[in-house]
Amino acid sequence: MEETVYPGIAPDIKSHKFIDGKWQETILSVPKELPLTIYINSIELVTILCSPIKLNCLVLGYLYAEGLIQNMKDIASMRVCEDDATADVQLNKQDIILPQKKVLTSGCGGGISFNINSPKMNSDIKITPEKILLLMRKLVESASTYTLSGGIHTSALCDENDIIAIAEDIGRHNTLDKLIGECLLRKLSTAGKILVASGRVSSEMIRKAAIMQTPIIASLTSPTERAVVLASQVGITLIGYARGKHLTVYTQPERLGDHFSQKPVN
Repeated sequence: MEETVYPGIAPDIKSHKFIDGKWQETILSVPKELPLTIYINSIELVTILCSPIKLNCLVLGYLYAEGLIQNMKDIASMRVCEDDATADVQLNKQDIILPQKKVLTSGCGGGISFNINSPKMNSDIKITPEKILLLMRKLVESASTYTLSGGIHTSALCDENDIIAIAEDIGRHNTLDKLIGECLLRKLSTAGKILVASGRVSSEMIRKAAIMQTPIIASLTSPTERAVVLASQVGITLIGYARGKHLTVYTQPERLGDHFSQKPVN
């Protein structure tokens, strides 16, 4: 029987556990880490620390989020090579001016962003807290790479009932780029959808959610202060600690039901 190979996972790592006062030798799986360098029209743009899973989606999503492409028609060719840790992208527009100003984000491994603009959200979507919690349970159940090794973040793009696309990576922000890229390849719109995530929500993730025009983002854990401020400014409903039967909403709570839109009785 052939052994199953899981992309993004390094198996057979020798380690030692200390349990009940005794050492035990054990074999574990750990996440792989790849420094992927992206070239645009043969010019080096950026190196991203990432998991070697859905690398084509990561590259496309990153370029879209940074405003370098608008759709797949902007791509003349793309070659992604895991062995060389490079992605060579040729754009149809040859005289494009690549951005120079970089922003070091709070993503795992240190994410790099050139585009710091965050478009406003325009959505009248409403959803119940129970449906958010159901989507979060589905996210946890679908996190196959995390189940194998831990140390991996998972994000999913959802409609009100189910997961549409899912991505896993060592970097939280990378998971959103992968979702954007997959939706570009599958010709799916991200607008009006819901994002659920396993890790801390940073302002960089809010920015990407705004670019995706996803009006709701929910996480198993907390947002940062800057994430709360930015979510309020752009009109995103930001939810944290969505676990079991509980969640906390930080901004735009009216999307979670009429309770927040009721006027007090005099």
